[in-house]
Amino acid sequence: MTAIRAQALQAPFFAPESFLDAQAALNRAQQIYAAGTACLREALQRFVAGEDIGPVRACYPFVRLRTDTVARAQPPSHLAYGFVAGPGVYETTLTRPDLFGDYFREQFQLLLDNHGQALEVGSSHQPIPLHFALSEHEHVEGSLSAERRLRMRDLFDLPDLAAMDDGIANGTHRSAPGTPEPLALFTAPRVDYSLHRLRHYTGCSPEHFQNFVLFTNYQFYIDEFCRLGQGLMQRAPDPAAPDEHDDCIAFVEPGNLVTRRLGLPAEDIDALGQALPRLPQMPAYHLIRRDRSGITMVNIGVGPANAKTISDHIAVLRPHAWLMLGHCAGLRNSQALGDYVLAHAYVREDHVLDEELPLWVPIPPLAEIQVALEAAVAQVTGLKGAELKRIFRTGTVASTDNRNWELLPYPGPERRFSQSRAVALDMESATLAANGFRFRVPYGTLLCVSDKPLHGEIKLPGMANQFYRERVDQHLRIGLRAIELLRAQGPDQLHSRKLRSFAEVAFQ
Repeated sequence: MTAIRAQALQAPFFAPESFLDAQAALNRAQQIYAAGTACLREALQRFVAGEDIGPVRACYPFVRLRTDTVARAQPPSHLAYGFVAGPGVYETTLTRPDLFGDYFREQFQLLLDNHGQALEVGSSHQPIPLHFALSEHEHVEGSLSAERRLRMRDLFDLPDLAAMDDGIANGTHRSAPGTPEPLALFTAPRVDYSLHRLRHYTGCSPEHFQNFVLFTNYQFYIDEFCRLGQGLMQRAPDPAAPDEHDDCIAFVEPGNLVTRRLGLPAEDIDALGQALPRLPQMPAYHLIRRDRSGITMVNIGVGPANAKTISDHIAVLRPHAWLMLGHCAGLRNSQALGDYVLAHAYVREDHVLDEELPLWVPIPPLAEIQVALEAAVAQVTGLKGAELKRIFRTGTVASTDNRNWELLPYPGPERRFSQSRAVALDMESATLAANGFRFRVPYGTLLCVSDKPLHGEIKLPGMANQFYRERVDQHLRIGLRAIELLRAQGPDQLHSRKLRSFAEVAFQ
């Protein structure tokens, strides 16, 4: 009887089927994923109810491209993705087609357009771990005895770290002979793992994250972002005076606490969240737009470990750009407190990415990001020419993992910073830029000088508080304006070929 019951709970297998229509291919992926996760949930419910079920397995959907030629038509010169490097078989597993539906459809359509070959979609051999099949609010294993929890390992697939390493993104992956080459930077288990981590670290569901991300290392910026976001929600769009914020429909805070825009009809966005009793490690806040082109802002706190951790996970959402807005130590005597620094190079002494991205790899400035940030500084400050140069400079930013670098024996780090021509020092910017480079996410850094330790100007409480009040509002508005300029360019322009290798995956 047990064997019959176990067989009845197995997820249906979908043989590979060819599609020349992107939407039809997406529909099949959704069907496979829904059937698999439904099977796992039903099996878990029976197991929790005390049934003696047998082993249960469901597998992710996959998409595959077979081509014996290069792209049949030369891809648009500005497009850095949407085609494979050469003849062969390419494949990736897929997850959460509800969340990534628009993204998958776009990638499918580009492959169909550029290669003229059908896409194959079917059930893969990669199991869906039980934990990744549950909804955000399902925590049923907590009611099980220790013996029953141990029994789960024999019945369900659990997360396998070997299936979710970053070898593809790092450029170290080598497909075994006779196996397909990758189509995407991340496998489905790797994506699912990050989606769960995002909830844990930020206190928000991945569904709320937007395509433009601001990182900061101070709560003052978050407070100002909340003030601006909540203020916007209290103003209904004015048809007589349309502006670029009319598409902003909600503001979301940790705990998935949603404030909807005044004067707009109820949108398809979950409003059942509530404020958290305590903030998570790296709280996230979201200014939501209908097309997901809004802004997510994350307080990563201080240090490169947090910067790497959160960007590792946000990268699976494939944002169009991420920017660092924060405070730094000015290293030049000519700088004054409150001056801005636009990073055009980085000295990496963060030591958190040395294995994934060797130090000999250059992290180039991206023209689209640099131009937008410089234009935003000029527009928000109202300065130009010599007056603008007086408060704003481009230069090398050094990032260290030692918060007390000033206490090291002289002339240790000071000599290196001088030799590198660094103009500013922080603990996060180089990490975020390096991870943007690694994950092909456009990146940029605009910092504000808050102290000058080499010149005796350290932050004292009263001075710091006055500085923060005077500068945070302007600095944040510069970041918001830069994103408006980047949004106007469109994603095709932002995803630069500088971030793509000569043997690159097809998915953006």
